[in-house]
Amino acid sequence: MYLDHWALREPPFSITPDPRFVFLSERHRDALAHLLFGIGQGGGGGFVQLTGEVGTGKTTLCRLLLEQLPENARVALVLNPRLTAIELLETLCEELHLDTANTHGSVKALVDVLNTYLLDAYAKGLRVVLIIDEAQNLSVDALEQVRLLTNLETDTQKLLQIILLGQPELREILARRDMRQLAQRITARYHLMPLDASETGAYVRHRMRVAGAVHSPFSAGALTRIHKHSGGVPRLVNVIAERALLGGYAHDALKIEANDIDRAAREALAPTRRASHPWRWAAAATLVAASFAAWFFWPRTSPVDAQATPVTQPAPVVAKPKPAASPFKPKPVPALTGDAFAARLAGMDANGVPAWAALLSQWQSKADAAVASACPPAIEPDLYCLRGTATLDKLFAQGRPALLRVRTTGDASTWALLLGADAVRARVQLGADIVDVDRVALQRAWTGEYASAWRGPEALVETTSADGRGPAVDWVHAHLPDYRGPAVLDAQMREAVRAFQQSRGLETDGVVGPETLLALAARDPGPRLRTSLD
Repeated sequence: MYLDHWALREPPFSITPDPRFVFLSERHRDALAHLLFGIGQGGGGGFVQLTGEVGTGKTTLCRLLLEQLPENARVALVLNPRLTAIELLETLCEELHLDTANTHGSVKALVDVLNTYLLDAYAKGLRVVLIIDEAQNLSVDALEQVRLLTNLETDTQKLLQIILLGQPELREILARRDMRQLAQRITARYHLMPLDASETGAYVRHRMRVAGAVHSPFSAGALTRIHKHSGGVPRLVNVIAERALLGGYAHDALKIEANDIDRAAREALAPTRRASHPWRWAAAATLVAASFAAWFFWPRTSPVDAQATPVTQPAPVVAKPKPAASPFKPKPVPALTGDAFAARLAGMDANGVPAWAALLSQWQSKADAAVASACPPAIEPDLYCLRGTATLDKLFAQGRPALLRVRTTGDASTWALLLGADAVRARVQLGADIVDVDRVALQRAWTGEYASAWRGPEALVETTSADGRGPAVDWVHAHLPDYRGPAVLDAQMREAVRAFQQSRGLETDGVVGPETLLALAARDPGPRLRTSLD
């Protein structure tokens, strides 16, 4: 069909899930690391919650998660949550291959069978995980039964780790007062956002390249329009781009421009099918019906490769001398085992000033590290300090380098600088040395105390007027996503603040405190945690 026209081996925006087309944006990498850490922490935590709009890739991440499970993990996956409490227990037992022949639909009998299995798995060093997809469809009774499952525990450890995947409605359900018992047990939250404009372009180019294209026919303007019409939702990107390729084929075009995308979007995203259309899209109409399919992403490639230009005439082959090997190859970062990491910490001085100096260096600040180590609200006029307790997932969600208070020997402790992490390892600076360590080992050494820095205007320290106005309110107003109300700290803005806090796993009190300010500044310029350690 159109494959020959665009010099493709296969459809680039096919509805069939294919691991070769996987594309992980920075947000998808963070979310996947979030889920893997939820499993990796074993019975140490409560619920892990991942939410996102329809089509943003939650189910895709679930499939990638299942492919990367540790060997000692046993997973029960519930894909259809429209179940009664008893049916949910039966499904869980079936997924774990438990014998429920003598339970006779009894909640107690099912829980007893499950508890026996979990205790046996715990004795064998296994980690049992329950993953519920489309969790927003769980009934109130089923949600309560899920909560009660977290009561299956030993004196020191939970026996079942539960991961909830759902649409934004799940956050609204769990924010209800009658759901507070369950909501308080959620120890890690992550809200998956759509692709931004640059990621949308990279996504389209990546899929074209995997499908065999020498170059992408989509102009810069076309990619901008794809992002506008799709909102960065990968599923909608696929539908629009597929229609545009079909339209270009029908018109014998060599390039797809912005107006072509507009026409494709009108047709592909229309609520009803039109009787006729000059682009003859009917051959691909069935693709729209497949909007429920899970879409796969693949890690981004370099912009140079992604934007390769077509060659119209074969260029003469000219032998080029091989460039000399660079003498400045980056030094590989040493990886420490858990025992080696503990030994390294045991030999560290309790003086944490060097770690504070390293954090200030990340922010290009010349402030006195000894003074900064007291974490004053403002280290310098536009550099603020925040100190508190958190989980690693919360720090990864903030995305900024952070100091971790780690145990050395006995009751002694010092500071280590967290520089990045992937799904398995974390990168930290210990004194002058940078090392990689297993995330579980880092979690074991960390006391839970952290300190972080962030930049903002000096005006943030100015007092807000009695009517809720001021430079600080203006800054918050500009940084609140999707908020279109007035720049006044009134009930409407506080509600928007609460929604933002909930999406970032913060206390939803509507107060713009230091943690909320840091989260609002997350996309401003400054150092960021690495999400890839290769």
